[in-house]
Amino acid sequence: MLELMLLRHERALKNLALALGIASTVAIVQNWYPLNLFLSLPFCLIWIAMGWLRSERQLKWINILFAGFYVYGIARYAMFDA
Repeated sequence: MLELMLLRHERALKNLALALGIASTVAIVQNWYPLNLFLSLPFCLIWIAMGWLRSERQLKWINILFAGFYVYGIARYAMFDA
């Protein structure tokens, strides 16, 4: 069921991921911390889903690793900086 939903909305999800990636890069360059974390996490989650959809193991695991970093960064921000 989830796989069918991903297939049905693949193009829209990839376009959303592109927009999130661009916005995250702008946030990094402009030093808009922690906005870059909040934009990068959904970017990684979309690409994790696409990795499972297409069985691209390396893409999937790289994005799982980065998603973990972003979750850590968001949690750290929530505990110490918010």
